[in-house]
Amino acid sequence: MCKPFIALTLISVSLIAYFKVAAQREPDQVFMKNIRTTQLIRTGDQLAYPVISLGSSGSMQLDFDDLDGDVKYYYFTFEMRNADWSPVQTGFFDYVKGFTSQRITNYRFSSLILSRYTHYQVKFPDQNMVPTRSGNFVLKVFLDGDTSRLAFTKRFLVVEPGISVAAQIVQPFSQQYFNKSQKIQLVLNSGALNVSYPQQQVKVVILQNYRWDNCIHNIIPSIVRGNNYEYNSESDCVMPAGKEWRWLNLRSFRLLSDRVRRQENTNTAYELFVVPDGPRPSQRYYFYTDYNGRYFLDNTDNMNPYWNGDYATIHFTFVPPENIPYTNEELYLFGEITNYGKEDNARMQWNDEKKLYETTLYLKQGYYDYAYALLNPYDKQPKFDLAMTEGNTWETENEYLVLAYYRELGGRFDRLMGMAKLNSMLNRPGQ
Repeated sequence: MCKPFIALTLISVSLIAYFKVAAQREPDQVFMKNIRTTQLIRTGDQLAYPVISLGSSGSMQLDFDDLDGDVKYYYFTFEMRNADWSPVQTGFFDYVKGFTSQRITNYRFSSLILSRYTHYQVKFPDQNMVPTRSGNFVLKVFLDGDTSRLAFTKRFLVVEPGISVAAQIVQPFSQQYFNKSQKIQLVLNSGALNVSYPQQQVKVVILQNYRWDNCIHNIIPSIVRGNNYEYNSESDCVMPAGKEWRWLNLRSFRLLSDRVRRQENTNTAYELFVVPDGPRPSQRYYFYTDYNGRYFLDNTDNMNPYWNGDYATIHFTFVPPENIPYTNEELYLFGEITNYGKEDNARMQWNDEKKLYETTLYLKQGYYDYAYALLNPYDKQPKFDLAMTEGNTWETENEYLVLAYYRELGGRFDRLMGMAKLNSMLNRPGQ
């Protein structure tokens, strides 16, 4: 009688161990319970991915809240990574000019709201610390100058010219992908770079809606013509198209939006209940404007969203087909709203009495996109799958980011030397 329980326990332990190992290597992790709403953006645009050009005057902006509501000594530093986010084999001062770390001195206490927190903000790079190489970077925020007391990490990119990227979105020819996927046709030109072995020296990574968990990588050119490399084989660069993301307007905790069923507010806290969701694969596709899984902070009172934005406990529910839980799969609330499934409450719990899944999140005022995803803990490398909960339609609007990396012969790190941003509706043949 105990064997199934023991097997399930071992699987759960293995899954936890897998995510712990991934957490040590992958960025975009929060390690302290008091940290909320971490954002790293291009300065002035909450929906812009943190990418700057090497040597330019562009900057990025980091924002986060400490729910303890006191003042702490937070510091930050950079760490360069390769195209696969493995550590580079070179010293810190080989890719950064300035100090090894910098204290975050710009903070402000929350005001005019019920929630108590301290908001921290910093803009970088500046004269104290600036990247001198292009590539993948991890921003690390830690306490009291002690790098072992890590609060959270975020990714950002530094790009330099060198590889031109020509790309467009097409409908796949294969019957297997025709109606449910999108294909990126891709041609790179390495220009004056010394590329003797393009299969090893040039690496391509393709992100859909800035997600790293399902990125396309480890592809090789199907055709090499001099310094032109084509990635156009039938099965390469094909991604499930998904559907437009679900939305939740939380810019006001008093005036309920269309996606909030009811509220149970008190004099000290807000508590909101979202309209129950269900699977969408069988629903007919229709287009509406979304933010491709991301969120932005805002409120209807025209106050500063960073330190005048309130927090609320938000209840989500999902009703599976025929009120039967998914077999051998776990359901997650997915998107930037849960750091793409990495937050503790991202995994939804089955309520056998109500016959539905539920979870709660502590969210700041703003506008949120989200979706539901299934994850199979029996897989050796579990991956989130939105097919059964959201569905896939070729027409869906998605954003793609194509990244081209280059490593010199005998080089110790990958340089990001080409980038192209695509939209599945704007970058099609004939558009």
